[in-house]
Amino acid sequence: ADGGASLPLLCLVGKGVVFDSGGLDLKPPASMKLMKKDMGGAALMMAVAHCVMAAGLQVRLRLMVPTVENAVSGNAYRPLDVLKTRAGISVENGNTDAEGRLILCDALFECASQAPDLLVDAATLTGAARAALGPEVPAVFSNDDGVWAELESASRAEGDPVWRLPLFPGYRRLLDSKVADLNSTGSEAGAGAITAALYLQEFVKGGRGGAA
Repeated sequence: ADGGASLPLLCLVGKGVVFDSGGLDLKPPASMKLMKKDMGGAALMMAVAHCVMAAGLQVRLRLMVPTVENAVSGNAYRPLDVLKTRAGISVENGNTDAEGRLILCDALFECASQAPDLLVDAATLTGAARAALGPEVPAVFSNDDGVWAELESASRAEGDPVWRLPLFPGYRRLLDSKVADLNSTGSEAGAGAITAALYLQEFVKGGRGGAA
């Protein structure tokens, strides 16, 4: 891109958890063995950014890769800690093994504050999405039907399936907290992928884009 202010702004955000032990809500050993892959969203968005630059697309490109290790230590976040986010929204930490949304929300808010023409994030965010769709069909959430239509069309053309799940507003109440503006994981079991997406949507309200 030539950096011109008139070019559309494309923001890419990828979850970069380089290892996820689950924190104090520790994963069982069998679930921890593949957790070096919890930076898959970051790797994907870096690859997309490379493709955008290699193709010389006429856009302003911003790539954000929030990166952490989720480990057990003396200063690790505790379950039910109340955390302050970049947006000024207070968050009750519902589960330390749901760390990805805690780093993504700050990056998404920072990108959304620039009013991008398109904001896309990718993350290995919830086991609930895998439980719903299996290992080969990524879940997609989008607050823009036009963006989703273009993504679905490209998915069909390339034979690379994705499936849209709803941002069902009725589940927003599950994120209510008595001690903070939001609970990061929700108050009830079930709909884990949707509540995760609804949580992140709180930090990009008014924005146009999709989340994979």
